[in-house]
Order: sequence, then C-alpha cells, then structure tokens
Amino acid sequence: MTAHRYLIVVEGDGEANYSAYSPDVAGVAAAGATREECERLMREAIAFHLEGMAADGELLPEPHSTASYAVVDVD
Repeated sequence: MTAHRYLIVVEGDGEANYSAYSPDVAGVAAAGATREECERLMREAIAFHLEGMAADGELLPEPHSTASYAVVDVD
C-alpha cells in the first residue's frame, strides 16, 4: 500500500460546525461539530473514495495542491 498526502481545506468559525474538502480529490467533503472530528471524517472519506476508485481500476489522483497564507497590510 502506498501512502498519498492530500491537502484538505477546513472551514469553520472557530467554535463549531466545520466543513472540509480536498482540491485534489474532487467530490469528497466532510463536516463535523469540531475541527478534529471534521479532519478525521475527511481522512476517512478520502480513504473510502480512493479505495472505490482502486477497486474500479481507476487511476488515483496525484496530490499536487499546496497552501500558503497571504499577509497584507490594511489601513
């Protein structure tokens, strides 16, 4: 088994109700009450999706996304 590392984007208000998606794995998303739950569910959703793709003989998506923050001055 080969491990792949996929970027996930987690959105939320800092208190509750988080959602996540991966730009590299189209159509996969997850939501959870906490950030930790959301991230766990997203990892499970990606794994489930990739297992299905492999079972169908499809090529797995190559991880290619990266992330960074933009720091800007606002007057």
